[in-house]
Amino acid sequence: MASPKKQPPSTPEGTPTGVLQDGRRRVVIENVTPEIDAGRFPIKRIVRDTVSVEADIFADGHDALSCILQFRKDSAVQWTEAFMDPLGNDRWRMEFRVDETGRYRYAIVAWVDPFKTWRRDLITRIKAGLDISVDLLVGARILKEASRRASAQDAPTLLAWVDTLTAPASAEETSRAANDPDLTLLMQRYSSRDHATTYDKNLAVVVDREKARYSTWYEVFPRSRWANDAHPGTLRDCETRLSYIAALGFDVLYLPPIHPIGRSHRKGKNNAIQAAPDDPGSPWAIGAVEGGHKSVDPQLGTLEDFRNLVRKCADCGLEIALDLAFQCSRDHPYIKEHPEFFRLRPDGTVQYAENPPKKYEDIYPFDFESEHWPQLWEELLGIVNFWISQGVRIFRVDNPHTKPVSFWEWLITKVKADNPDVLFLSEAFTRPKVMYGLAKLGFTQSYTYFTWRNTKSELREYLTELTKTVVSEFFRPNLWPNTPDILPEYLQSGGRPAFMIRLALAATLGASYGIYGPAYELCENRPREAGGEEYLNSEKYEVKQWDIDRADSLKDFIGRVNRIRRDNPALQRNTRLTFHDVDNNQLMCYSKSSDDLTNVIVIAVTLDPFHTQTGWTTLQLDALGVSPDEPFQVEDLLTGTRYFWKGARTFLEINPGTLPAQIFSVRRRTRTERQFDYYV
Repeated sequence: MASPKKQPPSTPEGTPTGVLQDGRRRVVIENVTPEIDAGRFPIKRIVRDTVSVEADIFADGHDALSCILQFRKDSAVQWTEAFMDPLGNDRWRMEFRVDETGRYRYAIVAWVDPFKTWRRDLITRIKAGLDISVDLLVGARILKEASRRASAQDAPTLLAWVDTLTAPASAEETSRAANDPDLTLLMQRYSSRDHATTYDKNLAVVVDREKARYSTWYEVFPRSRWANDAHPGTLRDCETRLSYIAALGFDVLYLPPIHPIGRSHRKGKNNAIQAAPDDPGSPWAIGAVEGGHKSVDPQLGTLEDFRNLVRKCADCGLEIALDLAFQCSRDHPYIKEHPEFFRLRPDGTVQYAENPPKKYEDIYPFDFESEHWPQLWEELLGIVNFWISQGVRIFRVDNPHTKPVSFWEWLITKVKADNPDVLFLSEAFTRPKVMYGLAKLGFTQSYTYFTWRNTKSELREYLTELTKTVVSEFFRPNLWPNTPDILPEYLQSGGRPAFMIRLALAATLGASYGIYGPAYELCENRPREAGGEEYLNSEKYEVKQWDIDRADSLKDFIGRVNRIRRDNPALQRNTRLTFHDVDNNQLMCYSKSSDDLTNVIVIAVTLDPFHTQTGWTTLQLDALGVSPDEPFQVEDLLTGTRYFWKGARTFLEINPGTLPAQIFSVRRRTRTERQFDYYV
């Protein structure tokens, strides 16, 4: 009896690890962009953005290739496909648009295309005057095979094309038939992909709403007094402040923790270890007998007061951003209800939080290495979902770098699966790789090192890194010139002009920025000690009194800058930030523009808060959409003054005592004005 015929192995013995299991797949796909860490993390986009995908795609020999970009919403079953365009040198490109919040997927598929190869070679032979009779038979066979893959409606059409190609005709007619657009579309639709290569990385896009790209934040402690308030503020008092905040042009109202504050080891004024009886304590020491993370401090009001504030904010064009601080005071209900969530020291006590050299004796951190970590994760997710149910859609997350990154990836993914409109701002002033890692795994926006970048070279290098490298695919910067924790040395020593300079930089370099007010507009610059960044009489530890009507307030300047941001789409994104050289290191000049160059803004800022500075800037005119010999008009949107510029060289003079920044809107001549060589 004959032995059964031995089947060839699917993969030859000795095939190196990583080689395709089907050796007939001849196409190689590599160097795909955008792609973060080999597809481990998603890129980020905003609703109605386009995702431009490129890749190096090639095969052995000279056969023609077909390449498609596949994309779909995560919840969809079917892929949408678009044929990629060759850019030359084996580089291919195609883009797709994301129209909804949530997660999208994209992939690349490529194959050796017999029809495209046949058609290319056929045209070559026709031009060379060679015999093409066999080529026509080859083409007919390719079309017949495609007809077997075609729908019942299209199959007869393909067979009719077989007759057309094999019928006697001139070389010109045959060439025209082979290149017919209708035939091309049919062959694209029914091209054989039996040996296609699919890119082996799982590529994703997280799509957020517009607020993720462009937002203007104002941080305020609701318990502080404003104007002539005789008592500590409440959530209801916050309602009366909304018109002021909205008039300044802010669209996000950020509240530090609003929960009950612990009494044990409560901090006193200026972070004193011993508190006086009437000291309110730090809002970040969360939890007391009145409740924990799902409760409102009774001194601020009730949960209904908070819900009402959310509604009032919406009426004023504002959104509430709530602080999310996963830590507990020593009086938090969790201490008794869930002692397993905390780490005990050998003496049986819980270790308080530290961030050397800072100590937080009033705070207990969670133990994320506890064997009860699954229950801890679920409990913390429940806190987020609770506040989402109260109307919160933005969270500012306190010190996320002190919790496991795997926890944040899990939590943010879970939250956004059900609520894709929720945004998370990462407050992680830490090492660059940790900051970027948190952004990759899901944080929508991130605090930055802008607070400590003061020189022109520092600012230019850092903003270039954030906007012109792969970092821009996953890291959305939110620039803050100050916070309740950070009073930079530049603001301590530069006086009122320094506050104006840093605000102008933050508001125009970044599409998202924020300030801690009213400390900012009132130029609060007194440090607790020389060389430190803590405020003297910090609002974190006491109820402050703010006179928002003071004559020296920067509120009018801030309002003007924010209105300019609102009215100019160029300032609402970071993708087209261009730096222009200035021959004076105390002056910065840069521009932003919309993608179509219909809105172009040029910004000049002095970095010297004390002296008038002058210099010549050399503009990159192509970034402004202006020809070298074309005169154009600019208007300083801060003052209304207009100038006529021509050519790349422009003189700048800025007096910080008057106005330390100039924000120019560029107006190019219309076609009619160019036609009649007339410019208004």
